Amino acid sequence: MPSPEPCAIAERQRILVCDAKAAARGLHAGMPVAAALALAPGLRLRERETAAETEALLGIAAWAMQCTPNVALDFPDLVLLEVSGSLKLFGGLGEIVARLRQGLAAMGYGAHLAAAPTARAASWFARTGKHCLIADAALLEDELRALPLSVLQSAKEAALASIGAGSIADLLALPRGGLARRYGQGLLDALDQALGRLPDPRGAFVLPEKFCAVIELPAEATQAEALLFASKRLLVQLEGFLAARAAGTRRLVLSLSHRTAPATRIELGLVAACREAAHFAQLARERLQQTALPEAVRAIALQVQAIEPLEHGSRNLFSDALREEGNWPRLIERLRSRLGVAAVHGMALCADHRPERASIRAEPGAKQLALDFELRPFWLLARPQALEENAAVPCHHGPLKLLAGPERIESGWWDGADTARDYFVARAANDALLWVYRERSPAGAWYLHGIFS
Repeated sequence: MPSPEPCAIAERQRILVCDAKAAARGLHAGMPVAAALALAPGLRLRERETAAETEALLGIAAWAMQCTPNVALDFPDLVLLEVSGSLKLFGGLGEIVARLRQGLAAMGYGAHLAAAPTARAASWFARTGKHCLIADAALLEDELRALPLSVLQSAKEAALASIGAGSIADLLALPRGGLARRYGQGLLDALDQALGRLPDPRGAFVLPEKFCAVIELPAEATQAEALLFASKRLLVQLEGFLAARAAGTRRLVLSLSHRTAPATRIELGLVAACREAAHFAQLARERLQQTALPEAVRAIALQVQAIEPLEHGSRNLFSDALREEGNWPRLIERLRSRLGVAAVHGMALCADHRPERASIRAEPGAKQLALDFELRPFWLLARPQALEENAAVPCHHGPLKLLAGPERIESGWWDGADTARDYFVARAANDALLWVYRERSPAGAWYLHGIFS
């Protein structure tokens, strides 16, 4: 959710980075904070939070594992992906880079992406902001030569500049023995690792077991669309996390933080496991529009505790629209988000022969008991309706013709609701099929209990 005011991050009373609105007012990195406030009195200024940056980097690493299981971190600002084993799966290096760029933008991150045969070379290209995708190791040295020495991030940069070395090409032109004696073997090792002459082992990033992410809003918000805009960034991150685990989830929890009031908790329940951010966003939109907030929202947290393997059904070689099943779980989930969980439910059989107690509410798709009942209608009346009787024939807008029966039910003596009935399938004068019964008592009254059609 973009802020209406210009924004900037400061560290030690100097501007570290600023957005486009601040840059348009003349702000730039390295400027004193006092000068920045003079140029932009409405500047929204925040101190740098290294802990938040680390959490963001970890979240990006977990999201990026959908492209490769080999991910490493280079603090404070780099995520390294070894994608050689994923090129054929995703259709080439360009497709992977485009996928990463699109996903990072959807999560609200700006990034410099680069690719090279070695991890250190790729990190150097990315830190200079140079969009460089090199797949051929023979071209690597020529591209590295043009990089400035700042990519080394070494305290020896000033000393190297004093001898006239300003680029990687200048270092490569100097005698290796002299460089090692004056500046240490580590400098040569870094160059050799970038060129692929030495191995460059990296600690592998381990995907966390559970997902939890937080986004702080640049300005307090109360509108559902503004909250959804920010939530989508978390949902895209969740989709990548679940894709990396080849899993889905049935339950998400959004926690909306306020200034003084307790956090507002929104639970999204799904019928079938899913990991699509677009579907999560549809459900979140319905819930956010119906949620009354006690105060404006300052931050949004997304938590997923339980994940499960996501099953993929097989498809036919040739699609047949007539035989494709409707996506009923998605429909149920959207109806529940709009109407409430209690308003949309399934039915399950219960081990009781009494019709009014033979079914209970259950989750859609719940496992059914294998009970062998006689033919019964789907629609039961809330209360049985008494029928008139003419010459021992039950009547409902005319005499009824008994077609099947009786189904004798004698049950309930153990719970005080004893039932003794004979059920029949009957046809009315208008050809409707009804389910009627006669009490097995001295009075023997007739009742209408259900309707077939």
